Amino acid sequence: MAGAASALFLLDIKGRVLVWRDYRGDVTAAQAERFFTKLIEKEGDSESNEPVVYDNGVTYMFVQHSNVYLMIASRQNCNAASLLFFLHRVVDVFKHYFEVLEEESLRDNFVVVYELLDEMMDFGYPQYTEARILSEFIKTDAYRMEVTQRPPMAVTNAVSWRSEGLQFKKNEVFLDVVESVNILVNSNGQIVRSDVVGALKMRTYLSGMPECKLGLNDRVLLEAQGRATKGKAIDLEDIKFHQCVRLARFENDRTISFIPPDGAFDLMTYRLSTQVKPLIWVEAQIERHSRSRVEMLVKARSQFKERSTATNVEIELPVPTDASNPTVRTSLGSAAYAPEKDALVWKIKSFPGNKEYMLRAEFHLPSITAEEATPERKAPIRVKFEIPYFTVSGIQVRYLKVIEKSGYQALPWVRYITMAGEYELRLM
Repeated sequence: MAGAASALFLLDIKGRVLVWRDYRGDVTAAQAERFFTKLIEKEGDSESNEPVVYDNGVTYMFVQHSNVYLMIASRQNCNAASLLFFLHRVVDVFKHYFEVLEEESLRDNFVVVYELLDEMMDFGYPQYTEARILSEFIKTDAYRMEVTQRPPMAVTNAVSWRSEGLQFKKNEVFLDVVESVNILVNSNGQIVRSDVVGALKMRTYLSGMPECKLGLNDRVLLEAQGRATKGKAIDLEDIKFHQCVRLARFENDRTISFIPPDGAFDLMTYRLSTQVKPLIWVEAQIERHSRSRVEMLVKARSQFKERSTATNVEIELPVPTDASNPTVRTSLGSAAYAPEKDALVWKIKSFPGNKEYMLRAEFHLPSITAEEATPERKAPIRVKFEIPYFTVSGIQVRYLKVIEKSGYQALPWVRYITMAGEYELRLM
């Protein structure tokens, strides 16, 4: 077994200890001061972003959230990745209880913080990190905590992420297939970086302990089942599952089988590194006139099929920092000058496929610049959009079955949506 944590510290932004819990008795509160000293020394180094610090036989693992540092100190040869993941789960639990995790919320709820830390880690080993399960026996009411005398159902249950005895009048499952397109285009119009990050986001409102089975048009899955890959089969990469998925079953026959948590969770995430054609292409021509006026001609073109429509399109066009008095005309949508962003923001509520729209803008430049002044580096054009009922990868949910011993019929709902992730087109 990997080495355990010695203690967990919660520090403010100046390194002062707000709360700490000693699990093994082999470190002291002075370790927090040593950690913060080493953290300050690391600032400015190329490795300053690393979340692990080692000093004099103690390993410090930390994450920062808002104005709080969460840090674990250990004298053992521990699994740093596992303990860092645990710290992120601690953040999620605190946000569930306090809504906002910051110094003030920790001070207001320090009794509950200690109770949570005691339940989430025992003798330095992570235990329960599901906020819903912890909520069953650690309750807050006006900064006070009540502890029930019985253990939560999930503690005595092999399915730690789900409580027994859940009942709903209407049994429903909502599955959203969400894909984010990341694209970087250089000033020559060449695609420098392109990938798709996808997630299967579920919300379940199911009674009892249901067994769910999900089928996708995954090429490996279809071939493992001896099925012909009719239509479009896809090759998923970097697949990551929620802990509820039976991994052994998936590795054997690619079946996605699971008992779902109650409520919202990410069932699966994946990535496709194949080059993606930009769904919305933007071209900008910028002309300067006598250093006092700038004209901009922008063309935005949708490069997907006509049957699809992009919604909430937002194109952020960089303009000079000293620009003023904009005059803007668009063939569709509206545009407004956002001086705090040094940008012109063009918004189009509905952008059908295979269409092109134009924007013309004129800005005045009141400041005087020297002829030999170095041209300022232009920020990229940034694009945001959503395309419902559409996926870039072509992923399809072939079936979603819900089986429960009581035999009720569940209603599964499946939606698809593609949106812009880091979507940038450089001007120079």
